[in-house]
Amino acid sequence: MLVWRNGKLLLIERKKPPFGFAPPAGHVDGRKSFEDAAQSELQEEVGLCVKELELVAEGRRENPCRRENGTWHYWKVFHVSAFGEINASKCEVKRFIWCSAEDLRALRRRTEDFLAGKISQAEWEERPGLEPVWSEFLTELHYFEDRAQASEVVVASLQSGRP
Repeated sequence: MLVWRNGKLLLIERKKPPFGFAPPAGHVDGRKSFEDAAQSELQEEVGLCVKELELVAEGRRENPCRRENGTWHYWKVFHVSAFGEINASKCEVKRFIWCSAEDLRALRRRTEDFLAGKISQAEWEERPGLEPVWSEFLTELHYFEDRAQASEVVVASLQSGRP
């Protein structure tokens, strides 16, 4: 769930594998739909309530999961209009941060260094970047584009409340 406030994206640092910073997310499991899961997971992980969901991306992604034989997921990514105060889950969340586009680019660079073998697993767990699957999604959604190239997109998104 992509939650934006004042031009910044809400990310959590995961306490459990896969380690890294990521927007709140979770499995559908026994819930009726992705939308139901989005509402439940946002409440469980960060204490926010969903006002409105807008689907912005979906598809299968290879990514690790702590579940047995968990190597991929089918994702639906939503922009979320939410209300309430952050109350992060002590079981799942080390901390939460609100990230500007510049912050997101710095986290992506750390992820690239980790994937290139420049950062050890121990260093990653101590100070991670973006969870790799989220680096992919945010790239596809053009959240890392150069400001000069994306200025029209940024102006339009600021007017709508989302990057």
